[in-house]
Amino acid sequence: MQWDIFCQVIDNFGDIGVCWRLACNLATQAQQVRLWTDDASALVWMAPAQGHTNIQVRAWGSGLLPSDAPSDVLVEAFGCEIDTPFIAQVAAQTQRNGHAPPVWINLEYLSAEHYVERCHRLPSPVQHGPASGWTKWFFYPGFTSATGGLLREPDLLQRQACFDRAAWRQAHTPQQGLPAPARWISLFCYEPAGLPALLTQCQQSAPSHTHLLLTPGRATTAVQSALATSACPASGQLTLTTLAPVTQPAFDEMLWACDLNLVRGEDSLVRALWAGQPLVWHIYPQHDNAHHAKLHAFLDWLHAPPSLRQFHAVWNGLIDAPLPTITTALLEEWAACVQAARKQLLQQEDLLTQLLGFCTAQR
Repeated sequence: MQWDIFCQVIDNFGDIGVCWRLACNLATQAQQVRLWTDDASALVWMAPAQGHTNIQVRAWGSGLLPSDAPSDVLVEAFGCEIDTPFIAQVAAQTQRNGHAPPVWINLEYLSAEHYVERCHRLPSPVQHGPASGWTKWFFYPGFTSATGGLLREPDLLQRQACFDRAAWRQAHTPQQGLPAPARWISLFCYEPAGLPALLTQCQQSAPSHTHLLLTPGRATTAVQSALATSACPASGQLTLTTLAPVTQPAFDEMLWACDLNLVRGEDSLVRALWAGQPLVWHIYPQHDNAHHAKLHAFLDWLHAPPSLRQFHAVWNGLIDAPLPTITTALLEEWAACVQAARKQLLQQEDLLTQLLGFCTAQR
């Protein structure tokens, strides 16, 4: 089928990351994809030299070409709305070629809240405009079998099983080396409330040494700002490494290599779940605090132990309390929790399989 995926970038790493991953997953299943976006700049480092003959990246608002194949599936990602002129083009092309109207998918944000199961696959009749009489379908990614599932490549487990963790760490060890024992923590975040407390804890974490891997952008800036205003003197217990932007497969490898992954948003949360390592989620903050309920729903689904719940609450600024001390025992407890959730997810159909099945049935 010919898929048209629409993405308006709010967060360069999140929205376009999910849409590119979906496009690649579709391409591996012999689907044809046109990805329409208003900002493709992140693909320069996220997907360099990853040309898929089945994927075309198009500028938002540029419109269809006379030679373009008719669309079989329209995907509005994360609440973006396809421009009316484009819909008019699709409608005219459909009528001209005697083609069936495309399956129109509203691909929603990821959430573990209960409304997701109720709203997944609900129809929304289009009553106005050039697509009057068509139907939009709400498709909700999620964590249970009653939702649309999560993106997962067919070869993900095989790639992870072949991953050489020791070699990766050796390649990413600073020239001056690291004291033993050292725990590796990845940081991909916005500006979490608990970051200063974490940095202080790492600087005082004898006998363990912490190697903190900083992803580029807001995470690195947030750490620099926190250290600049910290009352805790620098110590040799913390080593900071600022990473360069990497491809999506390389980001997966970083998650596999670390003892704890501090992630953010949506795409990196899903990848951290597949990694099976201890994780903490910095949820995207909303002005009306709607993210609080979303975070609690995720922790409920995860069956998070009290220590992991408190860490999330402090990290995200939901409560003003001490940040739990990261110990080996705590990481083992969190790892068991994440791995149990991962096992449950692996028993469910992934998002791509469900989307393909649904759209094929609607055609």
